[in-house]
Amino acid sequence: MLHRNEPDVLVAGAGPVGLFSALRLARAGVRVQIVDRERDTAANSYALALHPRSVALLDEVGLAGEVLRQAVHVKTVAFYEGSERKAELPLSELGGAFREVLVLPQSVVEDVLVQALIERRVPVLWNHRLGEIEQDGDRVRVGVDRLGKHSTGYASAVTEWVVEKTLQSRVAYVLGADGHDSFVRRRLGFDYEEVGPSALFAVFEFSVDAPVPSEVRVVLDETTTSVLWPLPGGRCRWSFEVKDGGEILDRRAKSRLAVQIGGRAYPYLDASHLTSLVRERAPWFTGTPADVNWSLLVRFERRLASGYGAGRTWLAGDAVHMTGPVGVQSMNVGMREAAVLTDALLGLLGGSAKADVLQEYERRFLAEWRTLLGLGASGGPALTDPWLAARRSRLLSCIPASGDDLTHLVSRIRRPVAAS
Repeated sequence: MLHRNEPDVLVAGAGPVGLFSALRLARAGVRVQIVDRERDTAANSYALALHPRSVALLDEVGLAGEVLRQAVHVKTVAFYEGSERKAELPLSELGGAFREVLVLPQSVVEDVLVQALIERRVPVLWNHRLGEIEQDGDRVRVGVDRLGKHSTGYASAVTEWVVEKTLQSRVAYVLGADGHDSFVRRRLGFDYEEVGPSALFAVFEFSVDAPVPSEVRVVLDETTTSVLWPLPGGRCRWSFEVKDGGEILDRRAKSRLAVQIGGRAYPYLDASHLTSLVRERAPWFTGTPADVNWSLLVRFERRLASGYGAGRTWLAGDAVHMTGPVGVQSMNVGMREAAVLTDALLGLLGGSAKADVLQEYERRFLAEWRTLLGLGASGGPALTDPWLAARRSRLLSCIPASGDDLTHLVSRIRRPVAAS
């Protein structure tokens, strides 16, 4: 067994969504266990910002103060085309206690959540993966594989991960937050098909010799989208949508360097290409890049699972959806999903929830993702400004918000008060 007392809920995946789910359950007195096949929290990540709604959720579990302290506080999203500032969106238009986006590495958010779990004696079982899920009456029978390194070879050593032991348990519910390659989703038998064209981004993270604007700047030209994020410590991240990465990769054709993110390796880009992309897309960016931390070429797919769960096994986060990086929506909507899903599980475990509460969770977020991914009616107010109206479908994925907050903010985009 995983514990002397078997957990009520087993959470698969120790990213922000899984960790947040486990913490909400633990704070409510539920016996919870969380497993992840990685060795530790993420060193590098795409996700780098918390929406205002996500900050409010962290505040509910007593962690907003820590992330507020370590983040860059962004209060404005600005929209550019070339050198011209076309529109801006003041996040202060939102109601509630938190009206800004917090920019900080995903690893910081994960570390804060892990520490909060440890304080509640719920450590993450790293180097563990789900290997079996079977419905067993009013419980779910799970097998968790403990992974270890095994070295072979004499002339040259080869190290690989192997299953050292399989731990058996029976739990009331399984919560799958195990990412885009979700084992839990595959065991449920759900499709995870592409629902739109993927987008290729050249991503550069670096320090700069001039002040970085304390706002998010989105560049929308006729065919591509790029975004500048300020980071803590005088750094920033540019993500440029590119139509063909071949020319960029040719510059490092002889290099074997790669960036590791989420267990995958991505081509390491020649940082000299950053200069030409900035000159072409954002002539207003005057700082000289220095000390490039990492740069890579990565394809972001747009996918949506055919369902969120069945029986006593349910999903949240990237296990259900993938989208582009500009508005950091997949992780942040995933945290909202975690809040709704854990509330549903708490109600079912405590006997206060209706029988269809999980089906309502699925209906609600499938509908929301169909809107975010452009699969249904866009909803919300019309945009009368011609430049904004022509880019409305792209704007939805660029705004760091979701749900009612997103609908509200779309209607508050305005022409700039002054040139910048």
